[in-house]
Amino acid sequence: MQAVGMHKVLHKTRQFGELVMFSHTLFSLPFAVISMVWAAGGFPSWHVMLWGLIALVAARNGANAFNRLADRRFDAANPRTAHRHLPRRLLGTREVVIFVVVNYAVFIFAAAMLNPLCFALSPVAIFLITTYSYTKRFTWLSHLYLGFVIASAPIGAWFAVTGAFAFTPFVLGTVVMLWIAGFDVIYGTQDIEFDRSHGLWSIPSYFGLKTGLLMAKAMHLVMMMLLVMLYFIQDLGWLYLTGLGIAVILLMTEHGIIRPANTRVMKMASYHLNQIISMVILFFTLMDFFLIH
Repeated sequence: MQAVGMHKVLHKTRQFGELVMFSHTLFSLPFAVISMVWAAGGFPSWHVMLWGLIALVAARNGANAFNRLADRRFDAANPRTAHRHLPRRLLGTREVVIFVVVNYAVFIFAAAMLNPLCFALSPVAIFLITTYSYTKRFTWLSHLYLGFVIASAPIGAWFAVTGAFAFTPFVLGTVVMLWIAGFDVIYGTQDIEFDRSHGLWSIPSYFGLKTGLLMAKAMHLVMMMLLVMLYFIQDLGWLYLTGLGIAVILLMTEHGIIRPANTRVMKMASYHLNQIISMVILFFTLMDFFLIH
């Protein structure tokens, strides 16, 4: 009986992990770690690292689960997303709502454990990560809003360490915003006709495929320019620039393989390559910081 119960718990845990695409934490986590290290001038205390990471994971889990709730009607109607957990009733609406509430509560508690500024801003963060789900119903700026929301990871990480505002985390946050928005536009090219027929807004559906992809390239170009600016702001070295060079090659590869009709290739372009990009930037930034400085 205990074995059966444990199997059910593990199965349900795996389903929730798939629901919120837990592996996609690699988009925001590396930049949050970079922000913490820069803010602390080294690795922050274990207290800050622990509660900062708990806050980040809880916030994104709650936000992703809420997004699935908000979009369940569209997901069910879209052949590309009809396999997701809520359309297939692998998870019930009630239990996903509970999951969202629990994660938001954990986020607020973790923010309170960090410092007064993080705690005071936690309701604002919840408002932002929750409202994203509705922006695609009325504006093609939804991609940038998504990036803006995820940009709170490095900004919040800085606040977690210092409890104060600064210029650097907002530059790093803008990097994340443009990077996320750019590859979200690429991802959105798969649903141009569906979005148009269902009244959903996106850059590809509003401006067309060619213009949409040009806008994604422009976002990623500005992103890299800001990363170069951080090289001067943080007085970094050649290892950091090496990481940026590799990231540029990966971004060029990403834009070169886009095939909206090929789901497997689009997952590679929108997700897998970007997970590698974030880890490359993290690795070379930390190597530069600890070996050269």
